[in-house]
Amino acid sequence: MPESMSSPPPNFQRPNGSNIFSLPAMTTSVASRASGSSSAGYFTKLSKPSIILAKKVIAEFIGTYILIFSAAATPIVNQKYNDAATLIGAATSAGLAVTIIVISIGHISGAHLNPSVTIAFAAIHHFPWPHVPAYILAQLLGSIAASFTLSGVFHPFHSGGVTVPTISTSQAFFLEFVITSVLMFVIVAVATDTRAPRELAGVAIGATILMNILVAGSSTGGSMNPVRTLGPAIATSNYKEIWLYMVAPVIGAVFGAYAYQVVKLHVEDMEVILAPPMMEIMNA
Repeated sequence: MPESMSSPPPNFQRPNGSNIFSLPAMTTSVASRASGSSSAGYFTKLSKPSIILAKKVIAEFIGTYILIFSAAATPIVNQKYNDAATLIGAATSAGLAVTIIVISIGHISGAHLNPSVTIAFAAIHHFPWPHVPAYILAQLLGSIAASFTLSGVFHPFHSGGVTVPTISTSQAFFLEFVITSVLMFVIVAVATDTRAPRELAGVAIGATILMNILVAGSSTGGSMNPVRTLGPAIATSNYKEIWLYMVAPVIGAVFGAYAYQVVKLHVEDMEVILAPPMMEIMNA
């Protein structure tokens, strides 16, 4: 998984003192690089960090659009064509969407795609709080755009892919809390721990999404993501138990992020666990 998965703050320091995430504090204008381009003057006052953040936000919008389009479309297809995709199809669709998005834009924006993920990364100091509102706005707009696209494609729109609990509110809240905790635990593991196999990060996260929807899809829709529910809810004007999907995933994600921080092994822990010969091999 690329280092930018958790989009750490610009001043984040690695243990060895290197600072590969630091961004130049230059205010060099795009105009000076554009060789007289007529549109360059518009960007004259934009600093390089601002341009980079804008690209990340756009990537989040596109990634969230793809995710919601895929995840919300499958339930509509199930209703329209007599359960053609089934619950397994819905889970697979969402899991595959996350996998390809993480692989596609994970190195650009971190591929959060989810306000819960963004807030949880900020809570454990792997993402700058000042960037949180821009990310969440991009994710919300991407979800709304995808939901209204689906409303224009499918007639009738049926449920519009809205996640609505079929169990009690307390049960649904706890279930969304648990599955989002599991998801965030996996994300933090593959995104922030250098010992995790990052090449398989997209697969690991997508598989977790698939598993969670198989577990909770029939009960809560397996949202794990406030904008997964909010976008379709706006498109269909169906806000039943909407607060549940705004609160439970956020709390669950923060819990899962801190849970991994508790069990994560640091350099000093490895020195205690590994035998001296093994440490010599690793340090060679």
